Amino acid sequence: MNPSSPPSTLERSPLMRCLRWFFSPRGLRRLAIVLAWAATLIALFYAEENWRGWRAWNKYRQECEARGVQLNYQTLWPKPVPDDQNFAATPAVKSWFENSGGADCEKRWMDKFSLASRRVPSAGAGGRLTGKRRFVDLVAWEEAFAAIQPGQTVPPREEFASNQLDRESRAKAAPGVLAGLKTHEPVFEELRAASRRSVSRYPLQYDVESPHVMSMPHTENLWAACRRLELRACAELAAGQSEAALEDVKLMLYLADSVRGEPIVISQWDRVSWFSRAVQPIWEGLTEHVWSQSQLQELATQLLRYDFLADGRYGLDAERAGALWTIDCIAKSDQLGQMLLFSDERSVSSMTLNQLTRWPILIVRLMPSGWLAWEKLNYCRNFEIYLRSGFEPSHKRVSPAQIQANAAEADRLHRENRRSHLRAALGHSLAAAMLLPPHCESLVRGFIFGQAIADQATLACALEQYRLAHGQFPEKLDALRPQFISQSVKDALTGEPYKYRRTEDDRFVLYSAGWNEKDDGGTVALQKDGNLDLKNGDWVWDYPKP
Repeated sequence: MNPSSPPSTLERSPLMRCLRWFFSPRGLRRLAIVLAWAATLIALFYAEENWRGWRAWNKYRQECEARGVQLNYQTLWPKPVPDDQNFAATPAVKSWFENSGGADCEKRWMDKFSLASRRVPSAGAGGRLTGKRRFVDLVAWEEAFAAIQPGQTVPPREEFASNQLDRESRAKAAPGVLAGLKTHEPVFEELRAASRRSVSRYPLQYDVESPHVMSMPHTENLWAACRRLELRACAELAAGQSEAALEDVKLMLYLADSVRGEPIVISQWDRVSWFSRAVQPIWEGLTEHVWSQSQLQELATQLLRYDFLADGRYGLDAERAGALWTIDCIAKSDQLGQMLLFSDERSVSSMTLNQLTRWPILIVRLMPSGWLAWEKLNYCRNFEIYLRSGFEPSHKRVSPAQIQANAAEADRLHRENRRSHLRAALGHSLAAAMLLPPHCESLVRGFIFGQAIADQATLACALEQYRLAHGQFPEKLDALRPQFISQSVKDALTGEPYKYRRTEDDRFVLYSAGWNEKDDGGTVALQKDGNLDLKNGDWVWDYPKP
């Protein structure tokens, strides 16, 4: 091209003129200035957001620590103990953790019980959530055991339900039931010997990125053990072997208590279920007056020490500390970031990490660390709404109305946060939306109901001691102190003694007014499926008519 020729149309275009200016020394200097200002503003923004977030969080944390509230999950981890003092260091318990899948647990406990239980409708009828408490149908169990052929791995098709609950029928069936439960007798003897150790520390990996994904194979195995021990203790009572039954009850109570020190709310919840199974044979022995004075005293002493309100609150506090630990780990873990940002009712577990877009993780990594501090603070504030009043384990008092009001407000905020992730993100409430324990009111109600079971079982043992000494039950509960019970037992729902009356058939009815705080005269409310309605009616301990 001739140097003197005019510039082309492309060279005269605004784009080319901007590019020439942009790459000129003057343009580059101005660009550097703009970038420097942008970097400064970004740095100031990060510094300000970090300062605001961590300042607010540290202030809140110090206030909690001043009230004795523990927010550091690591301080709640149980301390290790020597194997010779540890119940969980026995070979049987160690094997639970070697192959920890559900299929491995089912295979480990495969026996006649596992086959028969699928065909006995009353297999789960321990009385806790199945209406009024009733005897275990030992005749049906004996028939189910007898129908299982050697080497059979599939349960027989027919169901077994005799409803022959009289003492004679159950006594005849007891030997067959006990014979059907012999498979795991060596395991139970090993567990019984190990229960003499003072401490239980299961080898859980508390340092995982979130307690919500922690492997807990011992819970399935404890559940399997307690179900078999419950049936065996009831059969032993029917066979006149009260000492053997007492030993099995004590082992069940120990197994339930073996998770008491775990900073996991589900462990405390499961403990109530296992405990209630131990109460079933206690109830059957009291109904038929087979426990001796010394056995009753031993049971009452052991039952009196249960405090499911305090243990439940410990589990809920540990749930909060575990959630804070999870939030701290979010920025370090792609998996946790996906859980936080995508978790909803559709379940992230069905989606692989490759199926999810990764750009939200980049946002988590790039956002100011102070935003995580705000997430922790707002999680705790939302959590505290559930428990801000009405649940006072230190005073053994509960206000169902206040707990329900708290839960209604907290659940409303929870639903709003989950409805819009954008809104939750802008309000720094993603963690509150994803990590708050669901159905917190139900958890609290379950702990309180467990305490009612423990209290009523304690009083029932003391009442039976009184009957053995005086030939009849007392007119009032006050007569039990101090000879048969060392301290007053009061209903946590009212702060008053449990309702009690002696009946004309030389029995008694003992009950709490229940969650509705209304005295229904000892009437039990049932749901449509026949299970116990914990929200209505009274929580009753009584016996069938002779």
